[in-house]
Amino acid sequence: MILSGKTVMISGVGPGMGRKLALLAAAEGAKVAIGSLPSEQAFIDGVAAEVKAAGGECIAVGCDVTDQAQCHAFAAATIDAFGTIDGLVNSAYVHGGWDLFEDADLDVWRRAFEVTFWGALHMTKAVLPEMKRRRAGAVVNISTQGTVRALPRQGDYACAKAALNAATRTCARELGEYGIRFVTTRMGRLLGVPYQVAMAERAKDQGITLDQLLDGVRAGIALGVIPPDEECAKGVVMFLSDYASMITGAGIDINGGEYMSP
Repeated sequence: MILSGKTVMISGVGPGMGRKLALLAAAEGAKVAIGSLPSEQAFIDGVAAEVKAAGGECIAVGCDVTDQAQCHAFAAATIDAFGTIDGLVNSAYVHGGWDLFEDADLDVWRRAFEVTFWGALHMTKAVLPEMKRRRAGAVVNISTQGTVRALPRQGDYACAKAALNAATRTCARELGEYGIRFVTTRMGRLLGVPYQVAMAERAKDQGITLDQLLDGVRAGIALGVIPPDEECAKGVVMFLSDYASMITGAGIDINGGEYMSP
């Protein structure tokens, strides 16, 4: 178990990769602290119950990452429960109205930055005192291939994630002396509940079946599959582990080969 003895925090846990990541990290030996909006407390309590039913340890904390005090309270609750913090996964985000830039409400873009970028910085600030005290830690920032591959109607999301990519490198350079690592995972499509619901709606709008739509997507991916969210979660777990002890400041594509960075 590659996370044995470690404590991992995950922000923005939802029904897709966040849930799978919590279950996988626990299966790999980590004690897990999961967070989502306070309004989603019932959902994350359910995820925590799944982790415990599988033999793991987990706490669920309502946390709006745009509120610095709530982020610090999340970190404090994790230390109270498990004694320390070894890893943080920043996965909280919002996506706007899928508008073209000329039609976009820039307040929607601003909200994307508040959650996706500033929220990740708030969470990172909250865990730094413990990681610096221990002179060890790993922060994985979940990003998107949209930061290196221009896609229409995703400007708010992609730009907020691009800022997070830059913050990853800055933090890696400045905090490496404390043994704290920072990595960005640039995700592509994630075949989980949220994606399948969105694609079902798109297929309906286009008058085709969901299978027809997904077959077209698979044709553009080198491995010929839409990456399952649990498989992508494995990459995140690896970067949290000591197997990645010499990897910091890096941006890694996890997308099945749909986009390959030069």
